[in-house]
Amino acid sequence: MSPLTPHTSRPRGRTLFRARTVFSWSVALALGVAVAGCGSASERTSPPTSVSSAPQAGGTAVADTRGQLRVGDSVREYLLHRPGAHAGTARPLVIAFHGRGSSAEGLREQSRLNAAAEARGMLVAYPEGLRKAWGAGTAASERRPDPDADVRFTQSLIDELVDTGQADPRRVYVVGFSNGGSMALRVAAQRPTLVAGAASVSGELPTGAAAVTPTGAVPVMIVYGENDPVRPLAGLPSPGPAPAGEEPITPTMSARASAEAFARVGGADSPATRAAAGYDRTVWGDEGSRGTVELLVMHGGGHTWPGSGITPPQGFGRTSTALNATSTILDFFAAHQR
Repeated sequence: MSPLTPHTSRPRGRTLFRARTVFSWSVALALGVAVAGCGSASERTSPPTSVSSAPQAGGTAVADTRGQLRVGDSVREYLLHRPGAHAGTARPLVIAFHGRGSSAEGLREQSRLNAAAEARGMLVAYPEGLRKAWGAGTAASERRPDPDADVRFTQSLIDELVDTGQADPRRVYVVGFSNGGSMALRVAAQRPTLVAGAASVSGELPTGAAAVTPTGAVPVMIVYGENDPVRPLAGLPSPGPAPAGEEPITPTMSARASAEAFARVGGADSPATRAAAGYDRTVWGDEGSRGTVELLVMHGGGHTWPGSGITPPQGFGRTSTALNATSTILDFFAAHQR
């Protein structure tokens, strides 16, 4: 399938659900980008099962559901949060990719996306990566021989939620942390007509043999710590070998070069940088336009989610409190509705 194949041309998905205990985030969020791609077929065989709940605005507990989606020969998992309000209507959808070594529940706790999305009437789907990682680059590896699998999974998950009337196809957004941030950028780069916006926290575009190149205009926000010790702000062009038995670490370009790649294809130029309390904000293009790209560099920030209340693993650096990345990203998405 072509990277620009319209969403409406893809087959309707079906989903298989099962119960599972929901827990907090995994300790090792360590970076890494590998592989993913296009097209999909999926199958649902039973109704959703409520598996967890969390307090939302006003003190109401809203259940999340744990789902499975068959994509080709694989069964993939995800966690879905539905807002308590606006029942029966197609809502904006956020696909949220966890970091390497983490999980759907881990990103849910790290980002607190549920509460922020609940206030905005948004669905949040947290897909699970194979072996707790994402194929964010275009090169195959021994442990991930299919470089397109994760984009197909993302496509099928969006298809399912749109086809069942839960999500509005005009308001689908992707976001992620670290390896998951690079995955969100890959989806936006290869499927700009599929999403209305993308955001990455501590994740950059892959380069080298696994390079991902943007193919169309899409609003993008990249949030990055200036002192990131895991996936540096200046990029990781020559990563060292991965631990034995793990997927290789994919090289990435810098956070600014990642932003510039999207700005260039979106026709946005003449970047303007403005200093704020605790961070610098660079904007390409007119705010609110389809080609707008923003880069927020957090002063003193590490490989962390700004505003998170979760203590990061040792060696990941400091969590900036200059802004709440979750609210900032969702506000960016809201400003770029189609």
